[in-house]
Amino acid sequence: MEINSINAAVLAKMFLNGAKNLEAKKEWINELNVFPVPDGDTGTNMSMTILSAAREVSVLEEPDMASIAKAISSGSLRGARGNSGVILSQLFRGFTKVIGKEQEITVPVLAAAFQKAVETAYKAVMKPKEGTILTVARGAADRAAEMAEETDDLVCFLDEVIKEAQRVLKKTPEMLPVLKQAGVVDSGGQGLVVILQGTFDALLGKEIDTTIEAGPSAQVRKITKETEAEIRFGYCTEFIIVLNHPLAEKEERNYKSFLESIGDSIVVVADDEIVKTHVHTNDPGLAIQEALTHGALSRIKIDNMREEHQERLIKDAQKVAAQQAADAAVQAADEAAQQELEYKEIGFIAVSAGDGLSEVFRGLGADYMIEGGQTMNPSTEDILNAVGKVPADHIFVLPNNKNIILAANQAAALSEEKQVHVIPTKTIPQGITALINFIPEQTAEENESRMLDEIQNVKTGQVTYAVRDTVIDDKEIRQDDYMGIGDQTILAVGRDLDEVTLQMAESMIDDDSAIVSIYYGEEVEEEAANAIAEKILAGHEDLEVEVQYGGQPIYYYLVSVE
Repeated sequence: MEINSINAAVLAKMFLNGAKNLEAKKEWINELNVFPVPDGDTGTNMSMTILSAAREVSVLEEPDMASIAKAISSGSLRGARGNSGVILSQLFRGFTKVIGKEQEITVPVLAAAFQKAVETAYKAVMKPKEGTILTVARGAADRAAEMAEETDDLVCFLDEVIKEAQRVLKKTPEMLPVLKQAGVVDSGGQGLVVILQGTFDALLGKEIDTTIEAGPSAQVRKITKETEAEIRFGYCTEFIIVLNHPLAEKEERNYKSFLESIGDSIVVVADDEIVKTHVHTNDPGLAIQEALTHGALSRIKIDNMREEHQERLIKDAQKVAAQQAADAAVQAADEAAQQELEYKEIGFIAVSAGDGLSEVFRGLGADYMIEGGQTMNPSTEDILNAVGKVPADHIFVLPNNKNIILAANQAAALSEEKQVHVIPTKTIPQGITALINFIPEQTAEENESRMLDEIQNVKTGQVTYAVRDTVIDDKEIRQDDYMGIGDQTILAVGRDLDEVTLQMAESMIDDDSAIVSIYYGEEVEEEAANAIAEKILAGHEDLEVEVQYGGQPIYYYLVSVE
């Protein structure tokens, strides 16, 4: 099969197929999150980003290259969520700058588009990190440039480009030690490979259903036999092989081929001593038997995905119903609040998860709250819409999460009528500190400078639980352990929530510390939070310790030290 050009109709199908392929595998990509927290979201963020663009493409009646390029670029830029989603949108932005000028796509055009995509994405990230989606994209672009010199056949061209992307993806654990320690490849890079595979399948005629829902995917399907049939392989099987001897390249290749013959969603990460294996299969025993020929097994984990799928659908239905009611209430409250706002020079938008935390921000002068945070990153368009609702010339945006900063910066770049200042707050406590240090009598620029300085003095710790076994920074973590996560690393791990929280707080306190603030989540009683505060005071009588209700989900405690 040889194909030398792609028209607009074929390109649209390829893009939609790539989006649907990512949507179908987003949960698997979420599981590749390095930190074993219950809110791994790379797959979700990338999927929601590309689906935003896919919806724009799907409504085009007679698309040409220019209209497809505009739909992909605009839809992904506005729908971008999280760092991975923003980077993906920038890849699309660069890609469409090239294809939008063409009538049809050939190998030279596609090679140039890949190159422009990488250039655009690298420029959008202040400090690009290798071993990520950027590295995988660059590897694909470099191979595309080489193949453009060797063939005019798009099938051969794309096949080689995807193989190179997979090869680079496999190497990401060697580029980022944290990936190797966790036994995973980069989740963003895996998402990009999944998209490329979906587009290639469409080019070959192996299309999945490319119907794109008209609105956000907040609908829940009924649990039926047909739904269960969507899961082709029923058992998620994971284990580590402690090797008898290092695998030769041929042995590793044969091992992967065997796994491919019995399942899918295969991840194999090998070094000289161990092999981390993940496979979805209908017969876990076959995978285990084959693995035993290479060594002893440890950390075996087998989950029935069909049962989990049913339970998740039920929970999703309940969650969606509750969320819709909450959203309606929040929207009504926001609309009422907007009517009372008077025009001013400087306004504030804060991202927050938890009614208590939102109340803290409102009390400090935030004009508009965006519900979101670690569990659901707001999109660029969410932030732009919020900017439009605040009656001020200068709008300060407090992302309060490192995974939202890029989306906020993208919103600032897209804002045309108002000057948007993004204070790169990585945590809720940093956002609170930024607002506390606002001085109305000073200019926006003076306030921005002060806030940027002050947020550097805030240490933040967050306590949640582990969703899987792993090792990070030489700390062995077991599923359901409590974890105290600091600004840079995991500070405490254990089976007792109070002990982990205290240990985390103690590791953050030093001779310069003056104030400790404890925000307790929706699953914590006030008495428990006060007890922790008293224990901190007992060892540090010179500290001021504050306890406030945060109401945040998933994270039992947020603790700040200043």
